[in-house]
Amino acid sequence: MSDQSAGKDAKSGLGRLVEGAGKLDVHPVRGVVIEEIEKQRDWDRKANEAKVSPLLKMVLELGPLVVFFFANSRGEWLAAHFPVLAEMGGPIFIATGLFMAATAIALIVSWILTRTLPMMPLISGIVVFVFGALTLWLQNDTFIKMKPTIVNTLFGAILLGGLLFGKSLLGYVFHAAFKLTDEGWRKLTLRWGLFFLFLAVLNEVVWRSFSTDFWVAFKVWGTMPITIVFTLAQMPLIMRYSADQTEEGKVS
Repeated sequence: MSDQSAGKDAKSGLGRLVEGAGKLDVHPVRGVVIEEIEKQRDWDRKANEAKVSPLLKMVLELGPLVVFFFANSRGEWLAAHFPVLAEMGGPIFIATGLFMAATAIALIVSWILTRTLPMMPLISGIVVFVFGALTLWLQNDTFIKMKPTIVNTLFGAILLGGLLFGKSLLGYVFHAAFKLTDEGWRKLTLRWGLFFLFLAVLNEVVWRSFSTDFWVAFKVWGTMPITIVFTLAQMPLIMRYSADQTEEGKVS
């Protein structure tokens, strides 16, 4: 056999090896997480291509929460002017039904604009539909009050669980917004994971200790400001572990 033929056979064999490696099954749980993260990346890319403004993205994410707050505070007025809503029950149940509708609209608009759905709003939306349906069906507002606890615990467990396997999953989600070193992503992921668990505990304390109206108001005027303050507090870490800044420091 000539050297040229042997080289071709070697290249052919290497090609089959690479092709076969690409077909290997990954760990099922890890595969699902990575797949959802890739969907989030795809959504970020398509959102940029579609030129979805930050204001519109904020409206899509916070709009359903505002609807929930308004419907709860004006539940009696809505029931008087829209008798079909009165069949749902009291203000909290009307707010729950409209919250579910607003969440569905927000997800549909996101899909129309980007042809994909962001991971975190999608997971939150699924929990809203499940617990909202239980709330309306059983006429028990405990289910909708537990929704933030379930969602925040889930996000916190995913982020902290990823760190146990050496994966900074937050980096996959926000790679388009920030370019951090591996250490920076690990620290930021740890902080956000713990913060999500803190929000879960905080929600449990508030809804179990105060009235329904107070809990609804706290979701808008308490949880959101706390989240904004926490986000701003991470800016020093983001600047310290910026990949661009680190490269500039090495060059200098």
